[in-house]
Amino acid sequence: QVQLVESGGGLVQAGGSLRLSCAASRNIFSFIAMGWYRQAPGKQRELVADINIGGSTNYADSVKGRFTISRDNAKNTVYLQMNGLRPEDTAVYYCNAKSPQTYWGQGTQVTVSS
Repeated sequence: QVQLVESGGGLVQAGGSLRLSCAASRNIFSFIAMGWYRQAPGKQRELVADINIGGSTNYADSVKGRFTISRDNAKNTVYLQMNGLRPEDTAVYYCNAKSPQTYWGQGTQVTVSS
């Protein structure tokens, strides 16, 4: 069973930064892609950013230019650097991996105050 463990969430003021980490229990190159999703209260879960096995990245329009997804292969970890945070970025952020089975982390809360 694959485990994805997220960390790095918290409370930050608007304009601030956070870095989320997702540590996988196996080699991240065993996944077709890994990514970050988020779910705000009363809203559907949405893709924030993902990175495929070839290193290509994809971002939601709302975070382009502010968020960066990256990976550390040696640590089997994927990161989400979030800069210029806005109150509308407040959500639970989930790590996702596809192999093609889909795996989810437990989520980490990000709260941005105005």
